[in-house]
Amino acid sequence: MASCKSIILAFFIILSFTSMNFTLAARHLLQTTAPNLPTLPMPTLPPLPSFPALPTIPSLPQVTLPQLPAAATSIMSYFPFFSSPPPAAASSP
Repeated sequence: MASCKSIILAFFIILSFTSMNFTLAARHLLQTTAPNLPTLPMPTLPPLPSFPALPTIPSLPQVTLPQLPAAATSIMSYFPFFSSPPPAAASSP
């Protein structure tokens, strides 16, 4: 069992050294000057086709709603969350 632990420890040590080598190599590549890349020719594209104009949306007629009957307002007074809050009472000192 002890030999297995030592093999795993050696593996992690080797892995850490190789990752340091990769890091140093990457840093070295970043510090070098970049070579001049040739410019690629730009193709000439044909113009895009024109689309027909979109139709306009017709305006909707205005709708007027009839007045609520008096019975509807009296029914709403039975529900406390539909009615307005009571006026604040004056506090006496």
